Amino acid sequence: MAPLNAPCAQSLRPGNLREAIGRLLVRRLELVGVGAMRAEAIFRPVGLLALWTMLVLVMTAVRRVRAVRAGRVKRSAFRLGESDDVPDDVVIANRNLMNLLEMPLLFYVVCLCLYVTHHVQPRPLGLAWTYVALRIVHSCIHLTSNKVMHRLTVFGLSNVVLTVIWIWFLVRVV
Repeated sequence: MAPLNAPCAQSLRPGNLREAIGRLLVRRLELVGVGAMRAEAIFRPVGLLALWTMLVLVMTAVRRVRAVRAGRVKRSAFRLGESDDVPDDVVIANRNLMNLLEMPLLFYVVCLCLYVTHHVQPRPLGLAWTYVALRIVHSCIHLTSNKVMHRLTVFGLSNVVLTVIWIWFLVRVV
């Protein structure tokens, strides 16, 4: 058996081996996004809000179809979008969908701006998650109890968070 060369023998020592394994584990965690934050992490809240919007879209379509099939409204009531003949539960779902296509547009834009300019950091990422959570809570209130003051409070908070993200971005980039 050939003798081990000195560098190889040193790497087999318990302390060096633990250090090498530790470095490998840290590298693996970085690859999956634990530890060092990856810029692509900004697309997780973006993706969740997009999926939520698609879920509300499906819910709106289901409510429309059910209302027509149950004879609560004629198909022609949807010819121009909405009419006074459309039941409230269907109108609310459609209105919530429209809400998800309005202010969140600014959220999508700022998230793309953060990514493109390499400014995705823990603070704006945390704010992005907060914004998405507030938008989902807003939708849940709108689509269930529809208590206006609760809905308004959550909507207002989400807009404050979105404004803070934009200010954070502009202060650091412009």
